[in-house]
Amino acid sequence: MTQLAVADPGTLVQSVDWTAIAPPLIAALAALAVLVTDLFLPEARKRLLGWLSAAGLLAALVMLIPLALGDTRSTFCFRSPGGGCSYTADPFALAFQLLALGGALLTVLLSLHTVDEEKLPGGEYWFLLLSSACGAALLPASRDLATLVIALEVATLPAFALVALRRDGRGAESALKFFLSSVTATAVMLLGVSFVYAAAGTIQLQGIADGLAHAPGQLKPLAEAGAVLTLVGFAFKTAAVPFHFWVPDTYVGAPLPVAGYLSVVGKAAGLSGLALVTTLAFRPYGHTWGLVLAVLAALTMTVGNAAALRQRTDTPYGAVRLLAWSSIGQAGYLLVPLAAAGCAGSAQPLGATVAYALIYGLVNLGAFGAVALVGGSGRLDAFRGLAARNRWAAFALAFFLLCLAGLPPGVVGLFGKVVVFRAAVDAGLGWLAVVMAVNVVVALAYYLKWTALLFAPAPEAAGPRRVPAPLTAALGLAACGAAVLSVAPQLVLRVVSGSLF
Repeated sequence: MTQLAVADPGTLVQSVDWTAIAPPLIAALAALAVLVTDLFLPEARKRLLGWLSAAGLLAALVMLIPLALGDTRSTFCFRSPGGGCSYTADPFALAFQLLALGGALLTVLLSLHTVDEEKLPGGEYWFLLLSSACGAALLPASRDLATLVIALEVATLPAFALVALRRDGRGAESALKFFLSSVTATAVMLLGVSFVYAAAGTIQLQGIADGLAHAPGQLKPLAEAGAVLTLVGFAFKTAAVPFHFWVPDTYVGAPLPVAGYLSVVGKAAGLSGLALVTTLAFRPYGHTWGLVLAVLAALTMTVGNAAALRQRTDTPYGAVRLLAWSSIGQAGYLLVPLAAAGCAGSAQPLGATVAYALIYGLVNLGAFGAVALVGGSGRLDAFRGLAARNRWAAFALAFFLLCLAGLPPGVVGLFGKVVVFRAAVDAGLGWLAVVMAVNVVVALAYYLKWTALLFAPAPEAAGPRRVPAPLTAALGLAACGAAVLSVAPQLVLRVVSGSLF
């Protein structure tokens, strides 16, 4: 009689909750549909692929509604002792899926004009963008290390090719820098994951916490080394200092919508993974990694804002570089509640990170859209007198910059910073709150300087530039979304007081 490896093989058979996995699944199916459709469409109709991508992402976003209205759903579960599930659609996952898929949808609208103007290969572009969005949507719902790493790489690997699609020489160089540094970080992270698995005996995030808490004394150094190496890998994906060096050159070399995508969706993917491994898997080491992340947050916001402050108005691609350094500074703010969660020994502060990430993602993509509208060399001087050439674009960009600065009428940015600041104070990280307050003041200088340029007298009369309809729609959606959140910030800030897991 044949001997089976498991006592009851029937327990390995389970139904798949298709509703729970619908958001990333629809994005993946849309990517395959774009890839196949590209083979049969004539060149003159390739633009339809962009609208097909937008429709796929919109359908994925719609599937978040029944998940948000119902209870937490899990699938791909293990029935072995200590089991757990590999995929969980809880409030934390849904919030980051909203950010990933919504950010990708805005990126599609920003890209429709760019793909035509820069003669990028449409089929490849849309397939890679949808594939990356699928990984970014899968990652926050992952609850084991294997799924987490795979989702992170699915989100990251297509991004290398997206950066390299620009055919002016800078794209290939930027993609190579991005690729080499990312592969190194991934190798370090995989080494850390293997150490953690050896010490805990499981890849389930909840099981790892239990395994590390009861690990034999001789395995504790291995577990601690694994935790450190894993955090280093995710710190790179989040662009935390000192793992930030790839960001400015990559953003400058990439197509502008791709740079905006990386600054929001790419960062959200790394941030959600970092939150999961620290809060769930490395819970026994909470105070240690909390202090480490606090130091990283202080360094990240300080270096990012100091470098953004030094950007000159006559430097080529200065606007993109300023947004790149600004995104590094914003990453520092996003890390503050993670540090607070470790020091407080509770996942409650994570709500501040989720709320701020949603706010930042909306207004930062809007800012990249305004830069795409102006075009040209990307110098900050090119924005001088924008109000005289395109009043609505100038008002929209000014609104986005004031939201990032946290000044009225961008009230939602102010509320976001307040909840992050409060998370640090409540966790006993007063020194980090002081560092954050100083950096917020420093950031005001370059945000207000750019805003002032928009309404300064123009050096010469210039006719208004025709704005493509999809770009107008993207700017309008971002501006309206930020305005609604400024009037009713509770739509986002309610996650601060709710339970995420």
